[in-house]
Amino acid sequence: MKSRRIKMKTPSPSIRLLLGLLLAVASLPLSSPARKKGPEPVLTEHGKVLEKEYSDQLGAISNEILAALPEIDPKKKEAFEVARAELGALKAPREDDVESVHKAYLLAKPLAEAKALENARPLISGLAHLLEADALDGKLMKGAILRRGTPAGLAEFAQQSDEHKALLDKLFADEPLMKQVLTSGGANGGEYGEAMQVYTAILETSERARKPGILQRLALGTALHQPWLDENNKGSVNGIVFTDHRTPDGQVARFLHYEKAFLAEELDPQFKDFNTWECRFITNDPYTNEELTWVRSMLRQFRPDHITNPDQKWRYTRVVKSDLPYCSTRHDDSLGMPQQQALALGGICGRRAFFGRFVARAFGVPARRSTQTGHAAMNRWTPDGWVVNFGAWWSMNWCGPQGGLDFYLDSRAREFEEDYLQVLRGQWIGDALGQEDVSLRQYGQGGGFWDGLAFYIKRAVVEDANLDQEAADDELATLSAEEARLLGESDEVLGDGEIREIEIPEEDKKIIIDEGGTMTVPAVACTGPRNNTEKVAFLDSWDGGMQIHYKRLGKRPELLKYSLEVPLAGKYEMTMKVCTVSKPAPVIARLNRRTLVNKTLPYTKGSWQRTQAEVIELREGRNTIQLTFRAPNRGVSIKDFELKPVQ
Repeated sequence: MKSRRIKMKTPSPSIRLLLGLLLAVASLPLSSPARKKGPEPVLTEHGKVLEKEYSDQLGAISNEILAALPEIDPKKKEAFEVARAELGALKAPREDDVESVHKAYLLAKPLAEAKALENARPLISGLAHLLEADALDGKLMKGAILRRGTPAGLAEFAQQSDEHKALLDKLFADEPLMKQVLTSGGANGGEYGEAMQVYTAILETSERARKPGILQRLALGTALHQPWLDENNKGSVNGIVFTDHRTPDGQVARFLHYEKAFLAEELDPQFKDFNTWECRFITNDPYTNEELTWVRSMLRQFRPDHITNPDQKWRYTRVVKSDLPYCSTRHDDSLGMPQQQALALGGICGRRAFFGRFVARAFGVPARRSTQTGHAAMNRWTPDGWVVNFGAWWSMNWCGPQGGLDFYLDSRAREFEEDYLQVLRGQWIGDALGQEDVSLRQYGQGGGFWDGLAFYIKRAVVEDANLDQEAADDELATLSAEEARLLGESDEVLGDGEIREIEIPEEDKKIIIDEGGTMTVPAVACTGPRNNTEKVAFLDSWDGGMQIHYKRLGKRPELLKYSLEVPLAGKYEMTMKVCTVSKPAPVIARLNRRTLVNKTLPYTKGSWQRTQAEVIELREGRNTIQLTFRAPNRGVSIKDFELKPVQ
């Protein structure tokens, strides 16, 4: 847990955040409500009584909080509000405005940002005793839930039964749970009752989820992000966080799927350390549990190197660049489940982004959507902070009601848990007093005093921490929206290094001849190439030994050459153990530089499978076999090939 007192000096403006603001000029819509409004609750007579009860509780809390607040220096408050108003008055120029208008805006915006933060710091310092203390947390948290859930919305849930009402009563009586809920972003769409239903259902099903640890956090994250949704999909997009669609197998089944995968050690090693807020972005996926199981198995067999990629920005998701080509999006049910079809056929930016989120989440890594003008990308967690895959930098993306910069700032501030509590207390005070929220879409714009101050506490936390970015992210931040779109649609990755040479153990290259004379030739026993090339990768197999991956990418075809000593001349059945993710692909085998054998590899859906036997004739002693694939080709992994004497 990171924690430090926020510095009260005036630092130089944050280069990265200001750059993001400058880049945002042409990227985001001009209007953005803090949250979408759901349908009006329908209340029974009992529900109206409950609504009044909740309204009275909220009113009482508001009065108590107002009475407990210290007096704020009016001059400092006025200076802060004036600075925020000046910033809000700046209007981004239109694309067709003259260059001088753009230049003036680019000069004025960072100065106005810096001025607002400078005037926030004295207020943050003067209110530290209030925002660092937890004495009011019980009232503030209940007030925040009442405000976000709304008295009418909570009453609509509670009126359904005594059991429903008891779930809300249980939440309000449990301050540690309220704190975990609110520090994790609150219930999506304000559906606190429905979230408690999901959470309770998971706890009743899973004994492990009832104990402190990752599974308890995953259970609550799942419940908060994906509460029960009715047939109108109520609550699905009404929160600060944005859910995809209804989880097809249900929230409890989805949790149990991840519990089983975790216990089987199929998930990322870092999964066990994710907090509840991060867990929200794992189970939230519109694809089936069967597809999640498949993609983990597929990647372990087809491209195990993507699972262990040391560049964690591209761990797992690199498979999109390497093996899901950018092309027109088509569907073919004969190829299997939707995500099997996606990998087999390729598609445009949306399909690639969907698959990227899907594969990251399948391995237990938080990921979310990233909408951009005319383009779809994704955001994902890394140990160094959230990053963008397949698209432009944070200033040019949004997700539902929330702009990319707002999410990025929030995710960075959350790394400092004690400081982030000051942010939340500022927001909770604003909720208790019924003040307007700062815009989620228009970075830092609007909002009442307390929510505005909370926003600038986040700014101060992140700026004072001086968090570093990876070089590739810095480079991405300098690209225009069009440059980033083209990069996202390409197979290139910023920061790619040279092809890495590896050591291939002699044991893994050993050709085995059994008692019946069948020869098993490891794919990595080739005499050429002898190490990684642009087209051929030597990979450690997930289940032991090694394999070769003949890449989709690479400028020209390449030969795999084998030399083997055959004990007896005669006819042999040749088969290959292969793993493919696309339609049947031709492979050409040349024997002893004379005989050509054309084989068609099966579509294995990412599992190891042997090809149909081809009868070939080998001479006694040294023989050569050369394999290659016609261009353009899709990727294929090869474990070995067998030569079995024909009896």
